[in-house]
Amino acid sequence: MTDNNILLGGNGSRQILLNAGMANRHGLITGATGTGKTVTLQVLAESFSRLGVPVFTADVKGDLSGLAGPGKAHPKIDERLQYIQIADHAFEPSPTVFWDVYGDKGHPVRTTVSEMGPILLSNLLELNETQEGVMQIAFSVADDDGLLLLDLKDLRAMLNWTADNAKELERDYGRISRASVSAILRRLLVLEEAGGEVFFGEPAIRIGHLMQNDFSGRGVISILDATTLYHSPRIYATFLLWLLSELMEELPERGDADLPKLVFFFDEAHLLFSSAPKALLERITQVVRLIRSKGVGVFFITQYPNDVPDQVIGQLGNRIQHALRAFTPKDRKAVRAAADTFRANPAFDTEEVIGQLGVGEALISTLDKKGVPSVVERTLMSPPRSQFGPIDDDKRAELIARSPLNAAYTETVDRESAYEMLARRETELEAKRQREAEEIERLEREEAERRAAERAAKKPSGGRRRQSVGEALAKSVARTIGSSLGRQIVRGILGSIIGRR
Repeated sequence: MTDNNILLGGNGSRQILLNAGMANRHGLITGATGTGKTVTLQVLAESFSRLGVPVFTADVKGDLSGLAGPGKAHPKIDERLQYIQIADHAFEPSPTVFWDVYGDKGHPVRTTVSEMGPILLSNLLELNETQEGVMQIAFSVADDDGLLLLDLKDLRAMLNWTADNAKELERDYGRISRASVSAILRRLLVLEEAGGEVFFGEPAIRIGHLMQNDFSGRGVISILDATTLYHSPRIYATFLLWLLSELMEELPERGDADLPKLVFFFDEAHLLFSSAPKALLERITQVVRLIRSKGVGVFFITQYPNDVPDQVIGQLGNRIQHALRAFTPKDRKAVRAAADTFRANPAFDTEEVIGQLGVGEALISTLDKKGVPSVVERTLMSPPRSQFGPIDDDKRAELIARSPLNAAYTETVDRESAYEMLARRETELEAKRQREAEEIERLEREEAERRAAERAAKKPSGGRRRQSVGEALAKSVARTIGSSLGRQIVRGILGSIIGRR
């Protein structure tokens, strides 16, 4: 490396260089399995590190941990060094930090539900448009009520509370379908089984910890172990996209500089685009376009160039194409598409050469200082200075234990958030209901006692006394006065009284 140029390889007549200052114009590394993409990534990562540029890369196959160990001399390496005309090639390790979502092979990588946001989370859960709308409402209500969504139990509690209070919320937030909430909760169970439960929580990863230099000034290479995560491709792709989004949001504007602030390698990039809905694809395109001004370079690694959408591939200025074999019509179409992405070299047929490349060979086109792509060159790639293949488990464990970040991420934190706050709110509401029920019961009891007292006051006081003869006669007359016989008797009595007068 000289003057911030990275030596990629040579073709016998000259060396092929990558201007590191143009790395924030992004890049693409393609080729069939076993053609040398991983070694190319390794060479780029350690080269940026030596220039003082931090690197983040996902390790899908487990081979990139070899960056932490020194390489060894070999006759084939000596032959390659001589062909490329590399005089100084010291075998040495690079400063590395290991990360792992599951916390087994590196520092745990976590983020919070709030930081992930409703759009990426909806894509992660494979929600439809209606369900995504409900997710947006849940996040909005949480924000308005000051409820922190840190882990999945917070999100579950928030969704249930939103469904239980749907009628009160509809006026301000729109219709909330209980069926949609139930569907989201089922998807959350699937996510938990895929390892999502360990991914969401605190302490969340700090972006600054991915952008460090060691005591000698070399950039630290952060390696995310994705050997297990790769089996959950949607989590893998969403996590890396979230990380890019966080970098774009947190880093200040930087513009073009002599060196990038960070270089980000996205291995198995087809997982990001294979099932991305239109809204997410627009988000990816925006991130790739704008993150350049933050000084971040992104290299996508995949098999075929057409794995990457046109609106994204147009942002990738540096191209490294390893061999592709055209066994089927689909393969031939992919080879033709790969050839069309290069600036043609009149010395050879690019489409024909792509199928002739050997392991460790590549077609390369890079950007010059003015951002103009060079003509494509057939190149024998440089060997790495670090170890081929992975380091052993004991060495990895030693490096993790010695890492200065060990204390910051080992212990999980479960502070008060939406789950606890909604549970307390429900407890307080239940206590209020209990007090209201007791007050109603007290009022009803007092009312019953009052009515009983009124009834008792209307009854005559004292014992019953004996009726006189006159009173008995009067009552008897009153009972019979309504009948004709009674009327006749009365008339007879009255008549006798009147006759006597």
